[in-house]
Amino acid sequence: MAVQPHRYVLLLRGINVGGRSKLSMAELRRLCESIGCTDVATYIQSGNVVLDSALTADDLCHQVQAAITAAVGFTPTAVLRRPVDLDRVVQTHPFPDADGDKIHVGFMSSPPSKKAVADLADVDHPPEEFAVRGAEIYLHLPNGMGRSKLATVPFEKRLGVAITMRNWRTVNKLHDMATTR
Repeated sequence: MAVQPHRYVLLLRGINVGGRSKLSMAELRRLCESIGCTDVATYIQSGNVVLDSALTADDLCHQVQAAITAAVGFTPTAVLRRPVDLDRVVQTHPFPDADGDKIHVGFMSSPPSKKAVADLADVDHPPEEFAVRGAEIYLHLPNGMGRSKLATVPFEKRLGVAITMRNWRTVNKLHDMATTR
């Protein structure tokens, strides 16, 4: 009996940033298809993929990373979410009245410990604000990312998990791609 594929959103960290870790989206789609993924679609040039796979989440991450390493010689951090996860991120974000252009979501490789989250109590840069919810960290940056003090906080180190950041527009586009066919 064939295993039914699951819909996933694959988020790769550090792809095509600052002239490093170059990987075309056509090549990324081809690599995903080479490990058995179907209905593969990418969004912009920074490692956002919506796909179907019969693999478990862990196996899919490992196989995508291995395929990228073999093809181009670097191994990006890979974070997966299911459409239901993106739905939760979009529907329950902690800054519903904020300008969407000023919201960013960091998708973590796993939920951080409660202690690590509690240890962020000293981070205070008004009018900027952040909230950790499960395996996501939300940033509200009213003055933009370029002038942000929160953007310089080493959240990965302090939370002890890998994080890949997306702006609110990208989060919503990926949500739409993952939930409509």
